[in-house]
Amino acid sequence: MPIVRPEFLQPPLSPDLIARLTAIVGDKYAVTDAEELAQYLTEARNLFHGRSPLVLRPASTAEVSAICKLASEHRIALVPQGGNTGLVGGQTPHSGEVVVSMRRMDRIREVDTASNTMTVEAGVILQTIQRRADEADRFFPLSLGAEGSCTIGGNLSTNAGGTGALAYGVARDMALGLEVVLADGRILNGLSKLKKDNTGYDLRNLFIGAEGTLGIITAAVVKLFSKPRSVQTAFVGLKSPADALKLLAISQAEAAGSLTSFELLAEICVDICLKHGTDIRDPLAYRHPWYVLMEISSSRDDAAATVEAVLDRGIRNGFVGDAVLAASLQQRAAFWKLRETIPPAQKREGGSIKHDISVPVAAVPAFIAEANIAVAKLIPDARPVPFGHLGDGNIHYNVSQPVSGMTTQEFLARWQEVNAVVFKIALRMGGSISAEHGIGVLKRDDLPGVKDKTAIEVMRGIKALFDPLGIMNPGKVL
Repeated sequence: MPIVRPEFLQPPLSPDLIARLTAIVGDKYAVTDAEELAQYLTEARNLFHGRSPLVLRPASTAEVSAICKLASEHRIALVPQGGNTGLVGGQTPHSGEVVVSMRRMDRIREVDTASNTMTVEAGVILQTIQRRADEADRFFPLSLGAEGSCTIGGNLSTNAGGTGALAYGVARDMALGLEVVLADGRILNGLSKLKKDNTGYDLRNLFIGAEGTLGIITAAVVKLFSKPRSVQTAFVGLKSPADALKLLAISQAEAAGSLTSFELLAEICVDICLKHGTDIRDPLAYRHPWYVLMEISSSRDDAAATVEAVLDRGIRNGFVGDAVLAASLQQRAAFWKLRETIPPAQKREGGSIKHDISVPVAAVPAFIAEANIAVAKLIPDARPVPFGHLGDGNIHYNVSQPVSGMTTQEFLARWQEVNAVVFKIALRMGGSISAEHGIGVLKRDDLPGVKDKTAIEVMRGIKALFDPLGIMNPGKVL
């Protein structure tokens, strides 16, 4: 299990300070009851358990500003929280901090189809943005497994990736402007719709990916895109990641920029989904060592023809074993349901040591092969469960505990050892230890060893400038 070493211990809050903080949001929106607090103190994987005397649920930027101003005056540590779906402990109050839950700030302030933008508050659920864009005959491409519960503020704070990153980029690429409350309560109003603005430092990008350590994102202007006229999804069986890489090359050549998703799944992913999932079926007639879930979205009515041409070339060249095209929206949804079922299905297989790495796309097959050997040497019978976004080199290299001979506690005690061998391989290949989940506390102590020393110094300097008292999500990232 990862060990959390708090660097900031929040002194107990006096009844007077709790009352003053409560007055900002109102009694109804200040949580102190232990049973009600519980939902804010743990996360989905149950790795981190926090503690807090108070959760505040502001409804406006002005209320967030007042909270931060009072917190700065009395050095009260704050932990911003969105949908509480993060995977690295960044949203958990480990040391008795006050939680600032952004879920009530859930207004869509404006949809501007002329500018192809939407202005949203930080607590808006990602799926709500997707639906509102669809209603406006537009498309918002950020898509993740937790999209029904994660918030756009959390997505931006962690610079979330997802299945559409291949074509549209990550959360950072979808934001034009931000509104942020700083540690001292000042409001940074940068809700710009401009695609071109060359007026000095791009402050927006400091807060995206900062995990709430520099300020609290309260609203954002996000980009909208034209809805594709045709979408075609295919589930493909192959022998190896190397064959998947060949299929990717052909897909990118044939699709000419309309390849929007290219997901790689090991056979064990399908196995555990069939075993533990609900209404999950194997899309293909017989099993394959590896699978690809690919999707082409086109502005013309040619997505199906393009996918067929890609698969025909793959079959003729001998590296596509079998494939099926989604014949309906229901079948497309079934393909994606299988992909999204992998994490919860793996959870039911016992302990899982997870890695969110990225390597250059061409290095993915070699990374998986080397990591499999290294993990087997370290823990015989451990079960690698690699899957993820082959199109951008981001692989979720998860490792499930052996079926027998080791308890979950014994397996998770090897967390740091497994991390070390997997990270070493990824870094040697020019990769990263965190592609889209962030640093939080899970990877905080690893960061100085993998990040350029000068970069770490600059990051610490930026933190000191924006948060000189160290009250914004202390102990996270740095």
